[in-house]
Amino acid sequence: MNPIRSILGTKFGGTRVVPIVTKIVALFSVFLLVSSFGSNYINLEMNRGELIGLTNNLLVKDLAELYSFASTQSEIYSFNGNLSDTVGAIEKSAIKNLARDHSTAFGIRKDGSLLFWASRQPRPDRFNGSDLVAKLGSDSRGEGKLNFSLGGAAYFGVYKYNDNWQAYIVRAEETREFQRDTDAIFWRIAGIILAMTAVIIVVGALLVNRILRYVGRITQSIMKMQTDQKMALIDLSGAPNDEISYMGASLNSLSSTIDNLLSIFRRFVTQDIAQRAYREREIRLEGTTKNLTILFSDIKGFTFMTETLGTEIIDVLNLHYQRAIGRIHDEEGIVGSIIGDALLAVFGTLGESSVKSQDALRAAFGIQEVAAGLRKDMHVLREEIMERRGALTQAEEAIYKAVLLEVGVGIDGGDVFYGNIGSYERMTTTVIGDNVNSASRLEGLTRIYRVPIVCSEFIKNEVMSGTTAYRFLELDSVQVKGKTKVKKIYWPIRRAELDPRLSSELDAFSAGLGFYYSGSWTRAAETWKDVKIPLVEVFKERIAGGEPPADWNGIWAMTTK
Repeated sequence: MNPIRSILGTKFGGTRVVPIVTKIVALFSVFLLVSSFGSNYINLEMNRGELIGLTNNLLVKDLAELYSFASTQSEIYSFNGNLSDTVGAIEKSAIKNLARDHSTAFGIRKDGSLLFWASRQPRPDRFNGSDLVAKLGSDSRGEGKLNFSLGGAAYFGVYKYNDNWQAYIVRAEETREFQRDTDAIFWRIAGIILAMTAVIIVVGALLVNRILRYVGRITQSIMKMQTDQKMALIDLSGAPNDEISYMGASLNSLSSTIDNLLSIFRRFVTQDIAQRAYREREIRLEGTTKNLTILFSDIKGFTFMTETLGTEIIDVLNLHYQRAIGRIHDEEGIVGSIIGDALLAVFGTLGESSVKSQDALRAAFGIQEVAAGLRKDMHVLREEIMERRGALTQAEEAIYKAVLLEVGVGIDGGDVFYGNIGSYERMTTTVIGDNVNSASRLEGLTRIYRVPIVCSEFIKNEVMSGTTAYRFLELDSVQVKGKTKVKKIYWPIRRAELDPRLSSELDAFSAGLGFYYSGSWTRAAETWKDVKIPLVEVFKERIAGGEPPADWNGIWAMTTK
């Protein structure tokens, strides 16, 4: 895992999800640093106070010695009158006790002029008007402690008024220089604190991460579930028996329950509705007009199957639908409804709408392959029984014929209403429109024209605009019962399955169909004389009289659904 991502977290839904370990370690680090630096600073200030107190005592001692020496020198001055030598002696004596570069001792008169100056720093001209003169002048005691500025630097010290010299004797230290050693100690300790804190943070982060490792695992698993829109179990192998593991186990239990409910939910609603419900967290009563392709399939001879199999018909239907619905889903189709032996599927709600008719046609062939596979399985089973027993009983023979499924498929498309209808207590997904009814009617025509699949001109045009893998044989121009519009209907055939003989017969049928439309039924019959495909028999029966009706317009009006 990326170490930066493990610290800073992962962006999810536009929001960065910061690991709880990072927050705990960051908060712990802040508290640790504030505590360490705070206690160190307080300790420093307290020590400084003590040091200043001790230094003041030393300054008082130095001041006492300097004061006594200055008093003695005043007597010598009164005897010899040499002020320069006397002041020099005082300065020389004071300098011996100055340990630091900015340590200073001096005598200052009330007017601000200097009596003497003992320091490694340059001698100022005078202090007239300075805060030092003001502070000394305002103190009636004549001695004490004071803080003052000298050359732009802060000083602290002690003083005492000498009557012999009519001047204040001052012994002082620069505050900054005095604090320099303690500051160095402070920063050395700060460095040690930072180093120790870094070690503690690393160790603490490892320990906290170890304790909370399953929080990250739970978070990552939940993010993956949201991304995949699929419930899953969190891997809790090796998890300790603590609250986090209990939370993970509870989430797994909840996940299993929700996943089970979602699986059940998906079985009773279409895939697009399930995806939308997961995404929007609700299902609304609404719909819209969409350009879709509708597939309608129906099992032929269902009444005979029901009478023969009884309640076991359910097992046969489920066996068929289990495979057929899988083919529909493989082609991005959704199952709109299942009513007994009839199935309605819709294409164009999930995948690319431009290839929806190709998807529907592939699904139609898939349904036919499913039915053919089931018939083949039943034939193999019958042969095994025949080989073992020699014959089937009358009941077994009836059952065998009943389970030889043959399915008709009708396909049409166009603008239809697609959405949810009903109430918020009970709703269903539906597709409504003439093209839906037309798909059902086209499926019914598979029985009349004896072909497995019948589709409309809409399907033919849309499929042929994207692929040449199919040949569409025009079957007829019909007017189905209950409709006024005339539809051309087609039998789609995969070109890969065409052989020269079948292609020749299809061409002959198409040629004869032209004569049939024009009313030249004799020529049509002549053209179809050697054509063996079953659908020709339908037309031969129609033109058996030899001449078309007086009002013939090439359209066959259906009298049944």
